[in-house]
Amino acid sequence: MINLFHYPTPAVGLWRITDWKYSATEQVRWTEQVLEMGAKVFDLADIYGNYAAEACFGKALAIEPSLRKRIFLITKCGMKLVSNQRLDHTVKHYDTSRTHITASVEQSLRNLHTDHIDLLLIHRPDPLMDADEVAEAFVALKQAGKVFHFGVSNFSTSQFDLLSSRLPFSLLTNQIEYSVLCSTPIYDGTLDQCQRLRISPMAWSPLGGGRLFNSHDELSLRVRGALEKVGKELGGLTIDQVAFAWLATHPAKVVPVTGTSKTENIRLAIDACKIKLSRQQWFSILATTHGQDVP
Repeated sequence: MINLFHYPTPAVGLWRITDWKYSATEQVRWTEQVLEMGAKVFDLADIYGNYAAEACFGKALAIEPSLRKRIFLITKCGMKLVSNQRLDHTVKHYDTSRTHITASVEQSLRNLHTDHIDLLLIHRPDPLMDADEVAEAFVALKQAGKVFHFGVSNFSTSQFDLLSSRLPFSLLTNQIEYSVLCSTPIYDGTLDQCQRLRISPMAWSPLGGGRLFNSHDELSLRVRGALEKVGKELGGLTIDQVAFAWLATHPAKVVPVTGTSKTENIRLAIDACKIKLSRQQWFSILATTHGQDVP
């Protein structure tokens, strides 16, 4: 399959964009800086920022339309949050009906001031998902030129296979929780499936949601110590650099999703994803997630 993610460059996560308080002009300048670094994939979701993140980024695309041709734009749908922006939602739930997927995409296109989404992901597995109905929505959106590619997020291998079995084209990715603090995808078949299908998984929370830096639980302390040791072996790399390199070393070609507005940290992630650890370094870190050597 053609790799559209420009691996090993990470994706730029925009889920906190509403907290950055950038003006539209500042957002344009920031986006241009990130593009100049070599990152081109920008990751959003309809629910981010209490349903405001897409529109926030869309203001930049509206005043500088040339940006749209330079970026690979991802958004997600399928979750419904209780929110003052969605008064009809009385309980958090999932909705992967054709009606909701279609309506969500139409809203995303308006929010983002664009005529197409490069990649649409189903945000979470829906216990009531009708795979045939989701496939109908995907096919219709693709034929209409409104979405170019499709994928999923947080799906198990069986859920991924179910939806794939109904589609006339391949799913592009599975965006999963994966980091030095969460090695589950190594063992539950997710990364094996990605290798088999030759698709790059995306990793959300690649630094453990900040736990690597500020948590004092036993696991975080163990892993932080292992990262520091490997960092010294590699000439003084920081723990976040080693954490990104650990992800990049896996043959599944993992694409981490950053979550920062600091361009220097995005640059750090871009550079770190080009580093490959030795097998002994990689396994020394994995062992600390279990508290013992691998079997």
